[in-house]
Amino acid sequence: MHGEYLILLGLCLLVTLPLEFVIGARVHRSPRRLLAALLPTAIIFLAWDYVGIHRHHWWYDPAKISGITLPGGMPLEELLFFLVIPICALLTLEAVEILLGRIRRRTRRRARPADEETRSRSA
Repeated sequence: MHGEYLILLGLCLLVTLPLEFVIGARVHRSPRRLLAALLPTAIIFLAWDYVGIHRHHWWYDPAKISGITLPGGMPLEELLFFLVIPICALLTLEAVEILLGRIRRRTRRRARPADEETRSRSA
């Protein structure tokens, strides 16, 4: 299917973007932190991709990409891959950390009365 790669990237964002608003992952609210996480890996992997494309180590099925290419012959989707997938991963990581923090706080709150009761019995 033409544009399949682009659709897949869009679906990845569609699935993880609600984590920003529903759970409060705050990935998009910290643009400097987001750029610091994205740029180093994107630059390294884009350079690696350019080398791979020019050495014919790999290629992209024209039937599955949009047909929009960047200078050097890299499909637009490949650039977007190095931006979209890390954003999805950061959203998921932040959401899991927030949820684990909430679970830990609830567990501590529930455990406190029992601990205080135990201390008062032993005293």
